[in-house]
Amino acid sequence: MDAKLRELVESSGNIVFFGGAGVSTESGIPDFRSVDGLYHQKYDYPPETILSHTFFERHTQAFFDFYRDRMLYLDAAPNAAHRMLAKLEAQGKCRAVVTQNIDGLHQRAGSKNVFELHGSVLRNHCMRCGRAYGVKAVTESTGVPRCSCGGVIKPDVILYEEGLDSDVLEGAVRAIAACDMLIIGGTSLAVYPAAGLIDYYRGDRLVVINRTPTPADRRADHLFHGSIGEILGE
Repeated sequence: MDAKLRELVESSGNIVFFGGAGVSTESGIPDFRSVDGLYHQKYDYPPETILSHTFFERHTQAFFDFYRDRMLYLDAAPNAAHRMLAKLEAQGKCRAVVTQNIDGLHQRAGSKNVFELHGSVLRNHCMRCGRAYGVKAVTESTGVPRCSCGGVIKPDVILYEEGLDSDVLEGAVRAIAACDMLIIGGTSLAVYPAAGLIDYYRGDRLVVINRTPTPADRRADHLFHGSIGEILGE
């Protein structure tokens, strides 16, 4: 961990981490907006169209063809940033992780209090009867995955045009508002309403870690440009 960051962490007692795709790219999961991200690859439809509620409803099989091919990276492993956040939680310092990622890597690393703003690919449910399914219901099926009742099995991922889960949102807001140190890492802060949650922080230890500039840089008390795994990790 960077020496200045370590000093801040050691003197803080209620840290919240707010992260995005840049945390997962270091585990080999491509993001959406970088030069090599999904938004710069060619498909019959733009990825943001495919990942919309309307497209899911109208072209369900095409959605799942894309989803299985480009959204599931189940072999990815937690990286140094994930592991450090879990370690800080175990020490009682990191009280919450608020993430825009849907890969479940924070939990695999050991973090327990995780607010997944955009849901998780690991959870799925039947749209007809509500039965819960794991990710194998999608990966081990072809075409449109179906429940035993005949309903469509939908990933518990927030698609474009869908609202965030109110309980998750409220929990994230409470955690950010109460913390004495907010670390923003691996996010361009371009996706709303998620990015707007950082406005609930009123402290004087706003740390931003990102490879490229973000809208929060001018507000940051401490700014680090580079790899989040190297800066935050052990």
